[in-house]
Amino acid sequence: MKNLISGENPHDSPSKVNRKYKDSVFSLLFSNPEILRELYSAIEGVPISPNVPIDINTLSNVLFMTQINDISFIIDKRLVVLIEHQSTINENIPLRLLEYYTKILNKIVELEKRYQKKLIKIPRPEFIVLYNGSNPYPDNIDLKLSDAFMDIEGLELTDNDILPLELIVRVYNINHGHNPEILKKSENLDGYSFFVDKIREQQKEGFSVDESVTFALEYCIENNKLRDFLIKNGSEVRDMLITEYDRDMDIAVNRREAWEDGREEGREDGLEFTAYNALVEGASIDFVQKITGLDFNTIKEIKQRLNQEEEAF
Repeated sequence: MKNLISGENPHDSPSKVNRKYKDSVFSLLFSNPEILRELYSAIEGVPISPNVPIDINTLSNVLFMTQINDISFIIDKRLVVLIEHQSTINENIPLRLLEYYTKILNKIVELEKRYQKKLIKIPRPEFIVLYNGSNPYPDNIDLKLSDAFMDIEGLELTDNDILPLELIVRVYNINHGHNPEILKKSENLDGYSFFVDKIREQQKEGFSVDESVTFALEYCIENNKLRDFLIKNGSEVRDMLITEYDRDMDIAVNRREAWEDGREEGREDGLEFTAYNALVEGASIDFVQKITGLDFNTIKEIKQRLNQEEEAF
């Protein structure tokens, strides 16, 4: 099956190859307009006619400096920012997307038009995060910019009150077993989720990143999961993932070892480690409690432990 995967020039130097892989597998796959149409239709739950054009206008190096896994596009008078997220969800994503949205508007709305008297119509924004991380996470959750506003409780808002500014990010868990109605409607998203899951499955069995990615590529091709995409881009996908995993693995391993070294026997479970990772990413105790269900004191203890580790380093 390896001969089905396209190859790179063996004379390419590692630095040359790595520069090519600043994009993620997610952006490589879903930057295809028709595949993106299928994905967006599945998320919205309604078919999008092939006659409706898709204008991809993704910005580079705005949200993430080390990996580009976001896609911005205009479809049917809507400006959609779509992000794939494999690490713990950061509560500050609404704030980061507010900045992203303004940068896109600067790109698509000419400066002189902003000063004309006539109202300029702009696409209605939508912000979507597809969570594909290994830690437990709800099927769906909304993150709001207003959650970051200072003294929001002091405003005593009623249901009829409107905030001067709001930005809502819809987060969907796309791991297998979650949101099956979306995965069923998008063959490519289902294949992508299956592919990532197969890599993790092999890693849990003790195989190296290289072995896990190679196995997942061959397995998915044989089982008609992203077959055409992986046959065409297999070597590029492999190098993208190995570069990504090599960079992220040291961080993950160090966090796990630091946690395990200090914990009491039998204390850790999956939810506590999820809480630990969320706190590492800057999440608040309230947010961690919301996504894990752990009690306040347990999360506070984990937070104190994290602070001690940061002081030690």
